[in-house]
Amino acid sequence: MSTDSPMHFNQSFDEHSRWRQGFSAELQRLSNWLRDNDLQDASVADEVEALRERVSSDKVMVAFVAEFSRGKSELINALFFADYGRRIMPASAGRTTMCPTELGYDPELPPCLKLLPIETRLQAQSMSQWRAQLDGWQSAELDVSDAESLAAAMARVAEVTRVSPDVAERLGFWQQQGGADASLIGEDGCMEVPKWRHALINIPHPLLKQGLTILDTPGLNAIGAEPELTVSLLPQAHAVIFILGADTGVTQSDLQIWQEHLASSVGRAEGSLVVLNKIDTLWDELSDSGAAAHQIDRQCSTTAKILGVERSRVLAVSAQKALVAKIHGDDALLAASCLPVLEDVLVHNIIGQRRRLLREAVSAKAQTLLAQVNRLIQYRVRDLTEQSQELDSLRGKNGSVIRHMRLRIEQEQREFEQSGGRIQAVRSVHLKLLGGLYDTLGHARVTEAAALLIQRLKEPGLKLGVRKTYAQTFDGLRQLLDQADRYAHDIQTMLASSFGQLNAEFGMTLHMDPPPPLDGYQNQLAEVEQDHLQYLSVGHTIKLAQADFCERLGRALLGRIREIFELAATDLQTWNKAAARQLDGQLRDRRKNFARRVEAVTRIEEAAGGLDERMQDLAVQIEEYDRLHKHLRALVQSMLYAEPADVTPDTVPSEQAA
Repeated sequence: MSTDSPMHFNQSFDEHSRWRQGFSAELQRLSNWLRDNDLQDASVADEVEALRERVSSDKVMVAFVAEFSRGKSELINALFFADYGRRIMPASAGRTTMCPTELGYDPELPPCLKLLPIETRLQAQSMSQWRAQLDGWQSAELDVSDAESLAAAMARVAEVTRVSPDVAERLGFWQQQGGADASLIGEDGCMEVPKWRHALINIPHPLLKQGLTILDTPGLNAIGAEPELTVSLLPQAHAVIFILGADTGVTQSDLQIWQEHLASSVGRAEGSLVVLNKIDTLWDELSDSGAAAHQIDRQCSTTAKILGVERSRVLAVSAQKALVAKIHGDDALLAASCLPVLEDVLVHNIIGQRRRLLREAVSAKAQTLLAQVNRLIQYRVRDLTEQSQELDSLRGKNGSVIRHMRLRIEQEQREFEQSGGRIQAVRSVHLKLLGGLYDTLGHARVTEAAALLIQRLKEPGLKLGVRKTYAQTFDGLRQLLDQADRYAHDIQTMLASSFGQLNAEFGMTLHMDPPPPLDGYQNQLAEVEQDHLQYLSVGHTIKLAQADFCERLGRALLGRIREIFELAATDLQTWNKAAARQLDGQLRDRRKNFARRVEAVTRIEEAAGGLDERMQDLAVQIEEYDRLHKHLRALVQSMLYAEPADVTPDTVPSEQAA
């Protein structure tokens, strides 16, 4: 799509959602087909569920960051809420969004606004812990059918409260040392701070229902005082939109936000942009439009140079004019606002990227699923073929030979059952290695590795030498991931050897996949380290001397690290379960196979003519498995490559597609 015919972000997100829904429908059809054809054992069911979870839980978070009065909330209104016919997010002059605000949708909750009191910063829980225990929040229901009522409720995020300078300092909004502006203190001896620490807004907006999450952040003061924003939330955003004033360009406080909190995150997120808002302030009726356009382009180029980003990542808009244009249906004004160009870039940088990454992720999992089912089919076909050959060898033989074969099969069956002790020994070694693996990635080891740094941060006064402790801590954390990787490869080696012996002795087709690589988690750890280093800079010396701030900093850091290690443990646990369930499935199939072989020979022994009947039955089963194999490939291909407009749950792909 070219910027000559931009697609609204809303339209593109709708299309992305339809693609996900279509994929889910195809996945459900595949799951039903596997179950109906007895091809969905426990390990296959796990892969199907992992695919379903990967698609259904896919979220797109767009974070909007700006200093006060840059028009951030107005841009959110213009992009997402113009259909309400009025402003929904507060966007009046002065400070509006006073606390970080997340807009999303959880169908299990009613439309509501949840507000976390600012005083919770003085308590021991981290923000992630507060998010998990919503009883500490103040809640208000939202009437989403009434735009006026909705806007009034949203305005609460701008509420403030007055506290003493001492409390303000503990909350992170004041520094009595360092020459803080005394004019902020009123005649009552108090100063104004945000009333709320965080806001969660749950509304059934079409985009939010489809997986979009909007993060609206306040200015420099609030960002710097809430480490979890920059350590956890912002780095996880798929796009960060940094908003400046087109009339002012990059101010000192803008630059401070960028350098201390955004530069590394924006550099990693491909969808991130810098937006110069309020270009309408540069429209001059005394000059021609070309002069204004030249001035805007020059401001964009200067901004790109100052921030060190590509010129193509700096866009200029007028959010206020765009909102007015959308509400009144003024196409000319909308084009002049340049918002359609921004929407088009968002479509390519965010939605296009998410579609590509999601397709790659589900394609990899689908191929794993296909390989597992193929192995199951091949294993069953081989068993059926061996049975057929075994029975064919009985043609023309007398009852004594047939009886001898039955006794031989029964003896093999007993020997197989007696191998249970060896298999149990394999499970025992596996569990022992697993214990070491999970212990390495567990909360206790992570907390132990970070303990010295957390202790150093809590020490009163200046934190001299804390950088060295910081580097040592992350070296220790990297070593834990390396140790977990060694455990995983030891497990792979042990199980691959055991599986090989079982395959040779009992004709199984057990396969041991390599463990999931932990490189991605090492990279995430490095990103957290880089993002956190900003707090050890000279500019944060005074903050690092504040006990309450360091307490929040330590909690944010430990929470994010634990999250990374939990995700790594979950990946390895899924891998281990797949191996264990594959073994269980083939043991179960082998027992059934022995029972069928004994039954077939017994029937032949007891009734003449049973041989041909049984061999014909086996031939039909082998032919059916061949048909199932071809159809499976067609189903997976349909699931992976169907586009939104092409996907319907009832569509059955032809076997030619295989």
